[in-house]
Amino acid sequence: MYKIILLLDFAEAYSKSLMKGINTYSKEHGPWIFCRMPLFHRETVGMDGILKWALEWGADGIIGQLYNDQDIQKIVDAGIPVIAQDFKERFTEIPNITGAYRSTGALGAEYFLKKGFTNFAFYGFGDIVWSRERAEGFEDRLAQSGHEVHYFEHKKARSTELWYYKPSSLSRWLKSLPKPIGLMTCDDNQGQHITEACRHVGIRIPEEVAVLGVDNDEMICDLSDPPLSSIALDTEQGGYEAGRLMDQMIQQGTQAFYDIVVAPLQVITRHSTDIYATHDHHIASSLKYIHQNIEKNLHVDEVVKQVPLSRRALEKRFLEITGFPIYKYIFNLRIEKFTQKLLDTDMSVFEIAMDMGLTDSKNIARQFRQVKGCSPSEFRRKYIPAKG
Repeated sequence: MYKIILLLDFAEAYSKSLMKGINTYSKEHGPWIFCRMPLFHRETVGMDGILKWALEWGADGIIGQLYNDQDIQKIVDAGIPVIAQDFKERFTEIPNITGAYRSTGALGAEYFLKKGFTNFAFYGFGDIVWSRERAEGFEDRLAQSGHEVHYFEHKKARSTELWYYKPSSLSRWLKSLPKPIGLMTCDDNQGQHITEACRHVGIRIPEEVAVLGVDNDEMICDLSDPPLSSIALDTEQGGYEAGRLMDQMIQQGTQAFYDIVVAPLQVITRHSTDIYATHDHHIASSLKYIHQNIEKNLHVDEVVKQVPLSRRALEKRFLEITGFPIYKYIFNLRIEKFTQKLLDTDMSVFEIAMDMGLTDSKNIARQFRQVKGCSPSEFRRKYIPAKG
């Protein structure tokens, strides 16, 4: 029976999902015993204190948020397998629970492009790997479409100062941005800072600034005013894989060394991005109609009937503004909605197809495989092991 120290932020939804995945693995292959060590131990007793406790308790492994400093070598030298959550920078001495951060940024860019935005901004931390690389992925994808990104790098204020409630450089930056604009933040906490700052200076969300976070922390997203759209991550699966890696490291020694990469799943749309940013009213009407009717067996001809344009004229303008032909936009959105139902419900593939007005479940399953590279059932087993 392994003894594992978890040095994580137990208040964060991300860490809770990691722990859920780790615990699932331990139940299947253990059982394991866990010591939940609060983060203040990292600040008060330091690496020496953590190591002392680990040795006295007889810990078999440590998974946690650790500082990137030379003290990590003390744990490595003690022979205790350790996996780090890269909450600041990745480690080179030990495996990391990291993320496909650039892919997450690119997903955010794609999302705003599909909504017709031509102005873009990113708000985050330049000195933290998960923020920096999400910004890079966001910018790289937009550069491919000929767009630039406005940046504001968050500087932490004193803990006693609720800086985002007051007139500040952030407020001035938000006011200076071209509108409407799609603004991605590095995580949901910063997303809520932006919605608060906008509310206090009278910037309308989503009409002027559409705000997208990362992590899909439902508590933070729902506390935001308006509720915050966010990119959901496959964190629980990452925790499961971290459990598997820890098992290997304990059995085979610390040479079982590779990083756990948490992948982005998809955007969960809430009110903060519920808009189509185009001055072309015909395209805005078309986009609205598509999104309102995507759970029906929607066809291009039905979209064309909503506007006083010929099919050829609408197709041309739609492609110019969104970057996609109408049929492809419908296809992509249908797969996105189908994927969300796979993740959020226990419905069968047939039941999901029927729920979306699709009479041929085999066809949607075949289309899903074209996009995701696996069948819907394989996808569900991969990302939600308990539903496999």
